[in-house]
Amino acid sequence: MSTCLVTGGGTGIGAAVAARLARDGADVVVSGRRREPLEEVAATHPRITAMPADAADASAVRALVGEVRARFGSLDGVVANAGGHGYDSVGDTGDDEWRASLDANLTTAFVTVRESLPALEVAGGGIVVVSSLSGLRAAPETAGYTVGKHALLGLVRSVARDYGRRGVRANAVCPGWVRTPMADEEMRVLVEQGGATDVESAYAAVTKDVPLGRPAEPDEVAGVVAFLLGPDARYVHGATLVVDGGAHVVDVPTLAFG
Repeated sequence: MSTCLVTGGGTGIGAAVAARLARDGADVVVSGRRREPLEEVAATHPRITAMPADAADASAVRALVGEVRARFGSLDGVVANAGGHGYDSVGDTGDDEWRASLDANLTTAFVTVRESLPALEVAGGGIVVVSSLSGLRAAPETAGYTVGKHALLGLVRSVARDYGRRGVRANAVCPGWVRTPMADEEMRVLVEQGGATDVESAYAAVTKDVPLGRPAEPDEVAGVVAFLLGPDARYVHGATLVVDGGAHVVDVPTLAFG
């Protein structure tokens, strides 16, 4: 029986990943800085356990990994999902905002992966880092977020190169728009700016040029993560799987042609 750690596991994609892995028979530890949402997720399934920790704090993550191994006997899978904002252009991003954005979007994954590697080597385990379509493209005025999400792909490739022969697989997923509380807040900003009348019409506006024509549900991303951690993906390594309804294939300069 496998044991998986999911950071940023209290809401959105992280909570959906935890639920999917638990349904598949894994023991799942959800972690994050806020205890209440973690415990709410843990209450939904007996195989989910809440263990709060700041994923950017090396000592906290080291203690977390030790606690997971002591309680469950091993650590077989890690989903580095914790992330945050960073919504300003380069020229408008202050030093403190820059550091906070990289801590939230990059350091959390780096620290979590680094501190988990010894346990994953023993278990022959797997890592999935949740990046974003912003890890492949750039949205307006999202410098910190975009740079952090791009860097996550470099982290995955570095780990894949160095640790594949040690029995550890590492892959990334890049979701596009997903219906989550974080995305809902962004939709409300679009409403406030006059680009939509409500959250639903905002989602419709931001996905109107997406080939599948809608945002993803968190479960749809969770299914891809579960695949990457599972036996059917045992030869998938160092890969980036895009989960965006086809948004990344759209040739922007031809949108005027319909």
